[in-house]
Amino acid sequence: MIQATTAVKTRYWHILNDGRVQCDLCPRYCKLREGQRGLCFVRMCQDGAIVLTTYGRSSGFCIDPVEKKPLNHFLPGTAVMSFGTAGCNLACKFCQNWNISKSRETDTLADVASPQKIARVAKDMGCHSVAFTYNDPVIFHEYAIDIAQACHELDIRTVAVSAGYVCAKPRQEFYAHMDAANIDLKAFSERFYKKICGGELKPVLETLEYLKHKTNVWFETTTLIIPGENDSDEELQEMTQWMVEHIGVDVPMHFSAFHPDWKMMDYPSTSEASLSRARDIAMGNGVRYVYTGNVRDRVGGSTYCHHCAQLLIGRDGYVLSAWNLDQQGRCKQCATPCAGVFEPRPGTWGARRQPVNMAAI
Repeated sequence: MIQATTAVKTRYWHILNDGRVQCDLCPRYCKLREGQRGLCFVRMCQDGAIVLTTYGRSSGFCIDPVEKKPLNHFLPGTAVMSFGTAGCNLACKFCQNWNISKSRETDTLADVASPQKIARVAKDMGCHSVAFTYNDPVIFHEYAIDIAQACHELDIRTVAVSAGYVCAKPRQEFYAHMDAANIDLKAFSERFYKKICGGELKPVLETLEYLKHKTNVWFETTTLIIPGENDSDEELQEMTQWMVEHIGVDVPMHFSAFHPDWKMMDYPSTSEASLSRARDIAMGNGVRYVYTGNVRDRVGGSTYCHHCAQLLIGRDGYVLSAWNLDQQGRCKQCATPCAGVFEPRPGTWGARRQPVNMAAI
Protein backbone atom coordinates (compact mmCIF):
# COMPACT_ATOMS: atom_id res chain seq x y z
CA MET A 1 0.00 0.00 0.00
CA ILE A 2 1.27 3.48 -0.91
CA GLN A 3 2.14 5.81 1.94
CA ALA A 4 0.75 9.34 2.19
CA THR A 5 2.75 11.63 -0.07
CA THR A 6 2.16 14.11 -2.89
CA ALA A 7 2.68 12.37 -6.27
CA VAL A 8 2.45 8.66 -7.06
CA LYS A 9 2.64 6.67 -10.28
CA THR A 10 -0.58 5.51 -11.92
CA ARG A 11 -1.41 2.63 -14.28
CA TYR A 12 -3.99 3.80 -16.81
CA TRP A 13 -2.01 5.58 -19.53
CA HIS A 14 0.09 4.90 -22.62
CA ILE A 15 2.64 6.70 -24.77
CA LEU A 16 1.53 8.03 -28.17
CA ASN A 17 3.62 8.01 -31.35
CA ASP A 18 4.25 11.76 -31.07
CA GLY A 19 5.74 11.37 -27.59
CA ARG A 20 2.75 12.61 -25.66
CA VAL A 21 1.25 10.47 -22.90
CA GLN A 22 -2.47 9.67 -23.01
CA CYS A 23 -4.36 9.23 -19.75
CA ASP A 24 -6.77 6.30 -20.03
CA LEU A 25 -8.62 6.77 -16.75
CA CYS A 26 -11.69 8.54 -18.13
CA PRO A 27 -13.28 9.09 -21.56
CA ARG A 28 -11.67 12.51 -21.82
CA TYR A 29 -8.37 10.79 -22.80
CA CYS A 30 -6.18 13.81 -22.04
CA LYS A 31 -3.01 13.80 -24.17
CA LEU A 32 -0.21 15.46 -22.26
CA ARG A 33 3.34 16.57 -22.74
CA GLU A 34 5.88 16.71 -19.94
CA GLY A 35 4.64 18.94 -17.12
CA GLN A 36 1.10 19.29 -18.41
CA ARG A 37 -1.95 18.45 -16.30
CA GLY A 38 -5.21 16.91 -17.45
CA LEU A 39 -8.50 18.75 -17.20
CA CYS A 40 -8.99 17.10 -13.80
CA PHE A 41 -5.90 19.04 -12.60
CA VAL A 42 -4.66 16.25 -10.30
CA ARG A 43 -3.24 13.88 -12.93
CA MET A 44 -0.07 15.07 -14.63
CA CYS A 45 2.61 13.97 -17.08
CA GLN A 46 5.86 13.66 -15.13
CA ASP A 47 9.00 11.82 -16.27
CA GLY A 48 7.11 10.33 -19.20
CA ALA A 49 4.27 8.85 -17.14
CA ILE A 50 0.95 9.92 -15.62
CA VAL A 51 1.13 10.58 -11.88
CA LEU A 52 -1.52 11.46 -9.29
CA THR A 53 -0.27 14.67 -7.69
CA THR A 54 -2.56 14.77 -4.65
CA TYR A 55 -2.22 11.36 -3.02
CA GLY A 56 -2.71 11.61 0.75
CA ARG A 57 -4.12 15.13 0.68
CA SER A 58 -7.69 16.33 1.16
CA SER A 59 -9.78 19.48 1.08
CA GLY A 60 -11.34 18.50 4.40
CA PHE A 61 -13.12 15.83 6.42
CA CYS A 62 -16.61 15.89 7.91
CA ILE A 63 -19.01 13.40 9.47
CA ASP A 64 -22.45 13.49 7.86
CA PRO A 65 -25.65 11.45 7.84
CA VAL A 66 -25.39 8.89 5.04
CA GLU A 67 -28.68 10.24 3.66
CA LYS A 68 -26.78 13.39 2.65
CA LYS A 69 -24.77 11.54 -0.04
CA PRO A 70 -27.69 10.90 -0.87
CA LEU A 71 -28.21 7.24 0.02
CA ASN A 72 -31.60 6.35 1.47
CA HIS A 73 -31.33 2.56 1.28
CA PHE A 74 -27.79 2.04 2.59
CA LEU A 75 -27.44 1.82 6.38
CA PRO A 76 -30.11 4.48 7.10
CA GLY A 77 -29.47 6.80 10.00
CA THR A 78 -25.77 6.01 10.26
CA ALA A 79 -22.78 8.34 10.21
CA VAL A 80 -20.43 8.53 7.24
CA MET A 81 -17.05 10.24 7.16
CA SER A 82 -16.98 12.38 4.01
CA PHE A 83 -14.01 13.88 2.25
CA GLY A 84 -12.74 15.00 -1.12
CA THR A 85 -9.60 16.29 -2.77
CA ALA A 86 -9.46 18.85 -5.60
CA GLY A 87 -10.28 18.86 -9.29
CA CYS A 88 -12.82 17.04 -11.48
CA ASN A 89 -12.90 15.36 -14.88
CA LEU A 90 -16.11 17.14 -15.92
CA ALA A 91 -16.78 20.87 -16.20
CA CYS A 92 -20.40 21.23 -15.08
CA LYS A 93 -21.49 24.86 -15.24
CA PHE A 94 -23.87 24.35 -12.31
CA CYS A 95 -21.33 22.74 -9.95
CA GLN A 96 -22.23 23.42 -6.32
CA ASN A 97 -18.77 22.41 -5.10
CA TRP A 98 -16.88 24.43 -7.74
CA ASN A 99 -14.47 25.87 -5.16
CA ILE A 100 -13.21 22.29 -4.68
CA SER A 101 -13.85 20.60 -8.01
CA LYS A 102 -12.38 23.47 -10.03
CA SER A 103 -9.67 24.44 -7.58
CA ARG A 104 -6.21 25.02 -9.01
CA GLU A 105 -4.71 25.93 -5.64
CA THR A 106 -2.77 23.40 -3.60
CA ASP A 107 -3.83 25.33 -0.49
CA THR A 108 -7.24 23.70 -1.00
CA LEU A 109 -5.59 20.43 0.04
CA ALA A 110 -4.68 21.46 3.56
CA ASP A 111 -5.50 18.17 5.30
CA VAL A 112 -3.05 15.27 5.08
CA ALA A 113 -4.02 11.73 6.00
CA SER A 114 -2.87 8.24 5.16
CA PRO A 115 -5.44 5.60 4.21
CA GLN A 116 -4.83 3.84 7.52
CA LYS A 117 -5.43 7.01 9.52
CA ILE A 118 -8.70 7.76 7.70
CA ALA A 119 -9.96 4.26 8.44
CA ARG A 120 -8.89 4.42 12.09
CA VAL A 121 -10.45 7.83 12.72
CA ALA A 122 -13.70 6.77 11.03
CA LYS A 123 -13.83 3.69 13.26
CA ASP A 124 -13.01 5.62 16.43
CA MET A 125 -15.69 8.21 15.70
CA GLY A 126 -18.44 5.66 15.19
CA CYS A 127 -18.79 5.96 11.42
CA HIS A 128 -20.19 2.97 9.57
CA SER A 129 -18.72 4.09 6.26
CA VAL A 130 -16.33 6.48 4.51
CA ALA A 131 -17.55 8.46 1.48
CA PHE A 132 -15.43 9.79 -1.36
CA THR A 133 -17.37 12.91 -2.25
CA TYR A 134 -17.29 16.72 -2.81
CA ASN A 135 -15.31 16.05 -6.00
CA ASP A 136 -15.27 12.90 -8.11
CA PRO A 137 -13.22 10.05 -6.60
CA VAL A 138 -12.50 8.62 -10.04
CA ILE A 139 -9.70 11.18 -10.43
CA PHE A 140 -7.99 10.11 -7.17
CA HIS A 141 -8.47 6.46 -8.10
CA GLU A 142 -5.31 5.11 -6.39
CA TYR A 143 -5.85 7.00 -3.12
CA ALA A 144 -9.53 5.98 -2.93
CA ILE A 145 -8.74 2.29 -3.47
CA ASP A 146 -6.03 2.28 -0.79
CA ILE A 147 -8.43 3.95 1.64
CA ALA A 148 -11.13 1.41 0.82
CA GLN A 149 -8.75 -1.45 1.55
CA ALA A 150 -7.76 0.09 4.88
CA CYS A 151 -11.42 0.65 5.77
CA HIS A 152 -12.42 -2.91 4.99
CA GLU A 153 -9.72 -4.18 7.34
CA LEU A 154 -11.60 -2.37 10.14
CA ASP A 155 -15.08 -3.36 8.93
CA ILE A 156 -15.81 0.15 7.64
CA ARG A 157 -17.70 0.30 4.35
CA THR A 158 -16.95 2.63 1.47
CA VAL A 159 -19.15 4.91 -0.63
CA ALA A 160 -18.34 6.55 -3.97
CA VAL A 161 -20.26 9.68 -4.93
CA SER A 162 -19.42 9.95 -8.60
CA ALA A 163 -20.57 11.14 -12.01
CA GLY A 164 -19.71 7.69 -13.37
CA TYR A 165 -17.44 9.17 -16.06
CA VAL A 166 -14.73 6.51 -16.18
CA CYS A 167 -13.27 3.97 -18.61
CA ALA A 168 -14.02 0.26 -18.40
CA LYS A 169 -10.81 -1.15 -16.87
CA PRO A 170 -10.33 1.46 -14.13
CA ARG A 171 -14.09 1.28 -13.44
CA GLN A 172 -13.81 -2.45 -12.82
CA GLU A 173 -10.88 -2.04 -10.44
CA PHE A 174 -12.42 0.93 -8.63
CA TYR A 175 -15.82 -0.61 -7.90
CA ALA A 176 -14.29 -3.88 -6.79
CA HIS A 177 -13.43 -1.94 -3.62
CA MET A 178 -16.69 -0.03 -3.12
CA ASP A 179 -19.73 -1.09 -1.10
CA ALA A 180 -22.11 1.62 -2.26
CA ALA A 181 -22.33 4.47 -4.75
CA ASN A 182 -24.46 7.37 -5.77
CA ILE A 183 -24.12 8.06 -9.47
CA ASP A 184 -24.91 11.56 -10.69
CA LEU A 185 -27.08 11.04 -13.77
CA LYS A 186 -26.99 14.68 -14.78
CA ALA A 187 -29.52 14.51 -17.61
CA PHE A 188 -30.61 12.18 -20.38
CA SER A 189 -29.31 13.90 -23.49
CA GLU A 190 -25.93 14.11 -25.14
CA ARG A 191 -26.70 17.79 -25.78
CA PHE A 192 -26.83 18.52 -22.06
CA TYR A 193 -23.66 16.59 -21.28
CA LYS A 194 -21.74 18.34 -24.06
CA LYS A 195 -23.11 21.85 -23.54
CA ILE A 196 -23.38 21.97 -19.75
CA CYS A 197 -20.85 19.38 -18.51
CA GLY A 198 -18.21 19.08 -21.22
CA GLY A 199 -18.67 15.33 -21.36
CA GLU A 200 -20.79 12.51 -22.77
CA LEU A 201 -23.84 10.61 -21.53
CA LYS A 202 -22.97 7.18 -22.97
CA PRO A 203 -20.10 6.32 -20.56
CA VAL A 204 -22.33 7.19 -17.58
CA LEU A 205 -25.04 4.81 -18.77
CA GLU A 206 -22.37 2.15 -19.22
CA THR A 207 -21.29 2.67 -15.60
CA LEU A 208 -24.88 2.25 -14.39
CA GLU A 209 -25.30 -0.96 -16.37
CA TYR A 210 -21.94 -2.24 -15.14
CA LEU A 211 -22.85 -1.60 -11.50
CA LYS A 212 -26.21 -3.30 -11.87
CA HIS A 213 -25.19 -6.38 -13.84
CA LYS A 214 -21.53 -6.97 -12.95
CA THR A 215 -21.17 -5.98 -9.28
CA ASN A 216 -22.80 -6.29 -5.86
CA VAL A 217 -22.37 -2.57 -5.18
CA TRP A 218 -25.52 -0.96 -3.79
CA PHE A 219 -26.17 2.21 -5.77
CA GLU A 220 -28.67 5.01 -6.20
CA THR A 221 -28.83 7.84 -8.73
CA THR A 222 -29.22 11.59 -8.39
CA THR A 223 -30.39 14.10 -10.99
CA LEU A 224 -30.24 17.83 -10.32
CA ILE A 225 -33.33 19.26 -12.01
CA ILE A 226 -32.39 22.49 -13.82
CA PRO A 227 -35.28 24.58 -15.17
CA GLY A 228 -35.29 24.68 -18.95
CA GLU A 229 -32.35 22.32 -19.37
CA ASN A 230 -33.21 18.79 -18.23
CA ASP A 231 -36.70 19.08 -16.75
CA SER A 232 -39.00 18.41 -19.70
CA ASP A 233 -41.60 15.68 -19.38
CA GLU A 234 -40.15 14.04 -22.50
CA GLU A 235 -36.63 13.81 -21.11
CA LEU A 236 -37.80 12.60 -17.70
CA GLN A 237 -39.95 9.97 -19.39
CA GLU A 238 -37.01 8.74 -21.46
CA MET A 239 -34.65 8.71 -18.47
CA THR A 240 -36.92 6.80 -16.13
CA GLN A 241 -38.08 4.37 -18.81
CA TRP A 242 -34.44 3.62 -19.59
CA MET A 243 -33.74 3.06 -15.89
CA VAL A 244 -36.58 0.56 -15.57
CA GLU A 245 -35.63 -1.28 -18.77
CA HIS A 246 -31.85 -1.40 -18.25
CA ILE A 247 -31.32 -1.08 -14.49
CA GLY A 248 -34.57 -2.32 -12.97
CA VAL A 249 -37.25 -0.97 -10.68
CA ASP A 250 -35.40 -1.24 -7.36
CA VAL A 251 -32.58 1.29 -7.86
CA PRO A 252 -33.63 4.46 -5.99
CA MET A 253 -33.67 7.71 -7.94
CA HIS A 254 -33.21 11.14 -6.34
CA PHE A 255 -34.38 14.35 -8.01
CA SER A 256 -32.76 17.37 -6.38
CA ALA A 257 -33.45 21.08 -6.56
CA PHE A 258 -31.01 23.33 -8.42
CA HIS A 259 -30.03 26.70 -7.00
CA PRO A 260 -28.06 29.29 -8.99
CA ASP A 261 -24.32 28.68 -8.70
CA TRP A 262 -20.97 29.14 -10.45
CA LYS A 263 -21.62 29.72 -14.18
CA MET A 264 -25.40 29.38 -14.04
CA MET A 265 -26.31 32.25 -11.78
CA ASP A 266 -28.95 33.52 -14.22
CA TYR A 267 -31.13 30.40 -13.94
CA PRO A 268 -34.10 30.20 -11.53
CA SER A 269 -34.17 27.76 -8.63
CA THR A 270 -36.11 24.55 -9.10
CA SER A 271 -39.67 24.60 -7.77
CA GLU A 272 -40.99 21.93 -5.46
CA ALA A 273 -43.74 21.29 -8.02
CA SER A 274 -41.10 20.46 -10.65
CA LEU A 275 -39.45 17.93 -8.33
CA SER A 276 -42.80 16.36 -7.50
CA ARG A 277 -43.60 16.11 -11.20
CA ALA A 278 -40.29 14.32 -11.86
CA ARG A 279 -41.03 11.95 -8.98
CA ASP A 280 -44.52 11.23 -10.32
CA ILE A 281 -43.16 10.49 -13.81
CA ALA A 282 -40.55 8.08 -12.46
CA MET A 283 -43.04 6.26 -10.26
CA GLY A 284 -45.55 6.19 -13.11
CA ASN A 285 -42.95 4.33 -15.18
CA GLY A 286 -42.45 1.77 -12.43
CA VAL A 287 -39.49 3.03 -10.37
CA ARG A 288 -40.30 1.88 -6.84
CA TYR A 289 -38.25 4.31 -4.78
CA VAL A 290 -38.10 7.95 -5.89
CA TYR A 291 -37.02 10.89 -3.74
CA THR A 292 -36.92 14.66 -3.84
CA GLY A 293 -33.87 16.46 -2.47
CA ASN A 294 -32.60 19.91 -1.47
CA VAL A 295 -36.13 20.73 -0.30
CA ARG A 296 -38.15 19.98 2.85
CA ASP A 297 -40.53 17.31 1.60
CA ARG A 298 -41.54 14.63 4.10
CA VAL A 299 -43.48 12.65 1.51
CA GLY A 300 -40.81 12.91 -1.20
CA GLY A 301 -38.05 12.14 1.30
CA SER A 302 -39.62 9.04 2.85
CA THR A 303 -39.59 5.38 1.82
CA TYR A 304 -42.81 3.43 1.20
CA CYS A 305 -43.56 -0.23 0.61
CA HIS A 306 -44.07 -0.76 -3.11
CA HIS A 307 -46.59 -3.53 -2.37
CA CYS A 308 -48.92 -2.11 0.33
CA ALA A 309 -47.84 1.58 0.46
CA GLN A 310 -46.96 1.37 4.16
CA LEU A 311 -44.54 4.05 5.36
CA LEU A 312 -41.27 2.13 5.85
CA ILE A 313 -38.76 4.88 6.67
CA GLY A 314 -40.06 8.31 7.55
CA ARG A 315 -37.68 11.22 7.02
CA ASP A 316 -37.86 14.84 8.05
CA GLY A 317 -34.84 16.24 6.29
CA TYR A 318 -31.97 13.99 7.41
CA VAL A 319 -33.74 12.86 10.59
CA LEU A 320 -35.47 9.48 10.63
CA SER A 321 -39.00 9.95 11.97
CA ALA A 322 -40.36 6.41 11.48
CA TRP A 323 -38.99 2.88 11.04
CA ASN A 324 -41.31 0.10 9.94
CA LEU A 325 -38.86 -2.49 8.63
CA ASP A 326 -38.33 -5.78 10.43
CA GLN A 327 -34.85 -7.09 11.18
CA GLN A 328 -34.64 -8.67 7.72
CA GLY A 329 -35.46 -5.39 5.95
CA ARG A 330 -39.07 -6.32 5.17
CA CYS A 331 -42.26 -4.31 5.52
CA LYS A 332 -43.74 -4.97 8.98
CA GLN A 333 -47.23 -4.83 7.53
CA CYS A 334 -47.02 -7.20 4.53
CA ALA A 335 -43.50 -8.74 4.79
CA THR A 336 -42.48 -7.49 1.33
CA PRO A 337 -38.69 -6.95 1.18
CA CYS A 338 -37.43 -3.41 0.71
CA ALA A 339 -34.44 -3.21 -1.62
CA GLY A 340 -31.30 -1.97 0.07
CA VAL A 341 -28.61 -2.65 2.67
CA PHE A 342 -30.13 -2.44 6.13
CA GLU A 343 -29.02 -3.22 9.64
CA PRO A 344 -31.50 -4.74 12.15
CA ARG A 345 -32.00 -1.31 13.69
CA PRO A 346 -31.62 2.17 12.16
CA GLY A 347 -28.75 4.45 13.05
CA THR A 348 -29.24 7.44 15.34
CA TRP A 349 -26.79 9.97 13.90
CA GLY A 350 -29.53 12.37 12.86
CA ALA A 351 -28.81 15.54 10.88
CA ARG A 352 -25.54 16.47 12.56
CA ARG A 353 -22.59 17.75 10.57
CA GLN A 354 -19.31 17.38 12.43
CA PRO A 355 -16.07 18.68 10.89
CA VAL A 356 -12.98 16.57 11.62
CA ASN A 357 -9.55 18.12 12.10
CA MET A 358 -7.21 15.32 11.05
CA ALA A 359 -4.11 17.24 12.09
CA ALA A 360 -5.34 17.34 15.69
CA ILE A 361 -6.02 13.60 15.93
